[in-house]
Amino acid sequence: MKAEEVRELEDAELEHRLGELKLEQFRLRFRSGIMQLENPRLRREIRRDIARIKTILHERRDGEPGGES
Repeated sequence: MKAEEVRELEDAELEHRLGELKLEQFRLRFRSGIMQLENPRLRREIRRDIARIKTILHERRDGEPGGES
């Protein structure tokens, strides 16, 4: 998920997506402890998507524009 795609979503949608990603992250972490994952890069992609969503939600709450200093 790219940052532009995340910015297009409403806050409620982002919160919902964040919950889904955290659940999926937990499931992947659990599965990786039991067996080898088919796609180990998926854990990294999910972690980065979570960070992207949290960053954008934080920017919106603080009223800061994205990426500008």
